[in-house]
Amino acid sequence: MGDARPVARESTRRPAEAHRRGAVVAALMLAMALAALDSTIVATAVPQIVGDLGGFSVFSWLFSGYLLAVTVTLPVYGKLSDTFGRKPVLVVGAALFLLGSLLCALAWNMGALIAFRVVQGLGGGALQGTVQTLAADLYPLRERPRIQARLSTVWAVSAVAGPAVGGVLAAYADWRWIFLVNLPVGAVALWLIVRHLHEPQRESGPGSVRSAPRARVDWAGALAVFACGGTLLTALVQGGVAWPWLSAPSLALFGAGLALAGLVVVVERRAAEPVVPGWVWRRRTIAAVNLALGALGLLMVAPTVFLPTYAQAVLGLGPVAAGFVLSVWTLSWPVSAALSQHVYRRVGFRDTALLGIGAAALILLAFPFLPYPGAAWQPALLMLLLGAALGLFQLPLIVGVQSTVGWSERGTATASVLFCRQTGQTVGAAVFGAVANGVLAARLGGAGDLDSVTRALDAGTGEAGAAGTAHEAIRHAVASAVHAVYLGAACAAALAFVVLLCVAPRRFPVLREPGD
Repeated sequence: MGDARPVARESTRRPAEAHRRGAVVAALMLAMALAALDSTIVATAVPQIVGDLGGFSVFSWLFSGYLLAVTVTLPVYGKLSDTFGRKPVLVVGAALFLLGSLLCALAWNMGALIAFRVVQGLGGGALQGTVQTLAADLYPLRERPRIQARLSTVWAVSAVAGPAVGGVLAAYADWRWIFLVNLPVGAVALWLIVRHLHEPQRESGPGSVRSAPRARVDWAGALAVFACGGTLLTALVQGGVAWPWLSAPSLALFGAGLALAGLVVVVERRAAEPVVPGWVWRRRTIAAVNLALGALGLLMVAPTVFLPTYAQAVLGLGPVAAGFVLSVWTLSWPVSAALSQHVYRRVGFRDTALLGIGAAALILLAFPFLPYPGAAWQPALLMLLLGAALGLFQLPLIVGVQSTVGWSERGTATASVLFCRQTGQTVGAAVFGAVANGVLAARLGGAGDLDSVTRALDAGTGEAGAAGTAHEAIRHAVASAVHAVYLGAACAAALAFVVLLCVAPRRFPVLREPGD
């Protein structure tokens, strides 16, 4: 009789714990949806925004400003979540994102809208990094693929639904609603987090968090990282677009960025609790995954940026059909990610990722060999296969890295791999944009001037109905440019393969956790 009450109490505690964790997971999925929908839902409303506010010459900063803010804040939020806990960082990030959304809806000109998008990005950095970290905190290693697959599904659904939702709101309501719609979704996520997320007190020790948060924060390092990242990413985003690569503004930004990078190294070496600690690059596992996911960000630029142009200019598809050719990879990616656990439990994290990135390299390499002009199902099939390959590549690496560190390092480690992936995308957009422009200029007989190539493309696509010699030449030029970009993406995949093979340990040093 004496044991009846504890047993009953334990039996009631388990359903309550499961309900609490389910509510937190729902909040994480809503928060991830906010970040995932953001760029795709805004992209379809650009014509309406420009028509209302003007500022066509700078509208690209609606995306660049947001991307910069997200990228440079990832390592800062990662360290803060390890210092003060995930909940306060996530709450502050969600509040900032919602504040930015409200301000965007109230913007009176393009300059104000860009500034408020940066505020959104300051919150988006906290959402992306902290959600991924909390997913690892909530589930032991054997259950992590389940939550990561759910988050991957959120990204997949957002990629498909974002343009449709944005188009409907812009066409039948007002472009300001694409920002206002964030408020109720974010409010529900914020309420669930505040009510149901209770982080346990952890004892001091290796891989644990102290019962009292450490108040020492490396604000000098955070500011230096923010300034360095912002300067270098601005140089990459605007180089070749707002000014030539070898112009004075470009060289000045790169020079300032390198000087700030040196300052970051000096500041972080002296800091007691650095924002970017040296162990992130001294540990083989984390360093290899950082480099591999940087290469992933690089290669993802090829399909996401250039495939829709290929589908419309070369295959002659409309915008909706072109979007479908790209979106099919969002169907296979989360499925492959969910099934990857059955592979890495047998062969390990590294070898599973090698299998995925090796297949991705071959798929990317096959793209230039598609027949010209070809049928829409051919690139769509390659995208379906590419999504499956990358799902087998990315998820094992993220889960593997998170499983090699304890609670007090997990936020920093997760933020570092996400930061490298985001930086890879930014570098890829700059590098592959230069490659594509160079091929276009050479094929069209230009001297490499971007404006002349753009005018030629506009003229050719505007006269698509009268398929003359000039238009056919432009179709061939676009096909050649996209083929060159895909070859570059295949090289990035091969680089990731070599890095994992030569740098990453065959077996990741996984820490044992309760529940494993």
